[in-house]
Amino acid sequence: MEFGRYLEEFKVGDLYKHWPGRTITESDDILFCMLTMNHHPLHIDANYAASTQFGRNVVVGNLVVDIALGMSVRDVSGKAIANLGFEKIEFLGPTFHGDTIYAETTVLDVRESESKPDRGVVTVETRATNQRGETVMRFRRSVLVPRRPAGETTG
Repeated sequence: MEFGRYLEEFKVGDLYKHWPGRTITESDDILFCMLTMNHHPLHIDANYAASTQFGRNVVVGNLVVDIALGMSVRDVSGKAIANLGFEKIEFLGPTFHGDTIYAETTVLDVRESESKPDRGVVTVETRATNQRGETVMRFRRSVLVPRRPAGETTG
């Protein structure tokens, strides 16, 4: 079974739907907040959150980013040499405890390295939607990906 893609396997406009989805629990959110030292009461204090415009706890945005990123690894960066950078992370709507996140990625650009012929850069946009089909987050990232080794055939 293949994990990841070589540079030649990426085409601008390709869409990868990552599966399965991931339901975010209250425990996931609180643990992530504690691990990352984010103690904002909107995420960890149900009484406080009840008095906000949301009326309940909101999942910390970076957890949604990290789950969508993890979901995309098999399709986008499974063979990566390195993640080169992230840009334009946008939070478009709240995610709540019990929401299920689904992710998909579109290939925006593919280019060969100017300095090393055995690799290239792939730029993608990953989007996360909830179980209601609402887009809650998106980001772009660039990944350094190897070319297919000489003599290796597609499987």
